[in-house]
Amino acid sequence: MFEKKVPLFVYCVSPVHMGAGSSIGIIDNPIQRERHTDYPQIAGSGLKGAVRHHFLAYMKGDKEKIQLLERAFGPSPDAGDEFAGAVSFSDAQILAFPVRCTTRAFVYATSPTVMAKALRVLELSEMKVDWGTIPTPTEGSCATAGLFEKGKVLLENFEFTCAQSEPVKRAAAWLAEKALPAGEAFDFFRNKLKYDLVLLPEEDFSYFVRNATVVEPHVRISDESGTAEDGGLFYTENLPPESILITLLMASKERTRDRGLEASQVCDWTLHGKGEQVSDAFKGLDGQMIQIGGDATTGRGQVFFKAVTA
Repeated sequence: MFEKKVPLFVYCVSPVHMGAGSSIGIIDNPIQRERHTDYPQIAGSGLKGAVRHHFLAYMKGDKEKIQLLERAFGPSPDAGDEFAGAVSFSDAQILAFPVRCTTRAFVYATSPTVMAKALRVLELSEMKVDWGTIPTPTEGSCATAGLFEKGKVLLENFEFTCAQSEPVKRAAAWLAEKALPAGEAFDFFRNKLKYDLVLLPEEDFSYFVRNATVVEPHVRISDESGTAEDGGLFYTENLPPESILITLLMASKERTRDRGLEASQVCDWTLHGKGEQVSDAFKGLDGQMIQIGGDATTGRGQVFFKAVTA
């Protein structure tokens, strides 16, 4: 049983490839998607593995620190039957998806279903937010946090009539404060999210998350000839930079025999590096940039985690 739950936002600062493992159409390496909506997601198991790997880099072979990591995240695979970990992550669900806009460079697009799912994650952690009743835009229209000239917005090649919505405005202001890391580097994006959150009809949001991802061609070059190998061309799909997802960090009491750490201690250690046997370099997860998914050597998968506080 998980006794402590904390919502986490995941903000992409580079293209992110969390692979689905099977090809679809011309895309050889698609990203993970929900089966029932086809919206992008990141499996919780992948998040946990990436976070564990990131933490392990700070342990630098120190057996005592690695032991603490295993107490929280579970033992290594060769000793996996000894005890279960005390930390888990839910699947990260898309919350805002960047869509090209002629007048604003891009907007943060969302939908009623996506907003409702985010509210559910927040309420599962007993966090109450007051955004009001999220509207349901009709075909060809959208609800916005800020004002757009002449009440129109052009996304990719599609024009929408738009009207400012108080619930969307409230949600955007809350997300701008809570979802992005602190610091001047994110001031521009905080302000942009506050005014450029756009609530789309479900059908249009679905179109953009399926057709406006980053699809990159890769060519495998022969070391001997220096030319492309036969069959060496393949396409990899990525979540675009500026995508925002939400997940739930869940912690239980330590499950080793001595059961020394309470759920709140496990959570504090994971998020903030607080607790026993912690090096000065170890800062926990909150506000840190880590690498998740594939293509790490080409700069892909750089994301920031931000814990939500009341």
